[in-house]
Amino acid sequence: MDERRLTDMYAGEHAEPKRSHTGRTLLSILGMVVLIVALSWGLRTFVFQAYEIPSGSMEETIMTGDMVFSEKLSYYAGTPAQGDIITFADPEIASRTLIKRVIATEGQTVDLRDGNVYVDGVKLTEPYTDGKPSYPLTTAYGTSITYPYTVPAGEVWVMGDNRTNSQDSRYFGSIPVDSVTGRAVLKYWPLSSFGLLE
Repeated sequence: MDERRLTDMYAGEHAEPKRSHTGRTLLSILGMVVLIVALSWGLRTFVFQAYEIPSGSMEETIMTGDMVFSEKLSYYAGTPAQGDIITFADPEIASRTLIKRVIATEGQTVDLRDGNVYVDGVKLTEPYTDGKPSYPLTTAYGTSITYPYTVPAGEVWVMGDNRTNSQDSRYFGSIPVDSVTGRAVLKYWPLSSFGLLE
């Protein structure tokens, strides 16, 4: 076998057509975008949700325009506890999300007397209300609330911290636990107010 033929034979074995990397690059970018969207959807659906607060019903704890994270993991294995700040579907407009504080859970009795809140006969200490009184409200159409009020099974009684400017369980009654979408845990905007919610 002569040298030229041998060289041609080996060249033929190793020669490959030049391929464009554009197709592979586009597929990689597309795959990355799909992965990011899927992760974002998964985190938002199952782990946490960000909300901008549109009203003053939770002032001074959360101000109008503040942005908070509501986490969802706590309630996969448990239920809202007294004092939790929760997000939940508005009983009147299901597509709207509200944020309030849990005041009483199922089986507990809520009473409003002289501007104070009593749960199971014990007056609550509520520094987060900034001294605002808690009076009954005119209820929503078709809702009847009399005090003392015992929270039904599978429900919680919620109130806004801004007691003189909050439509809450005093207005629409206790809410089903299965309407709760998460526990608000962190205020992340504005940065000057960054911190855990209590």
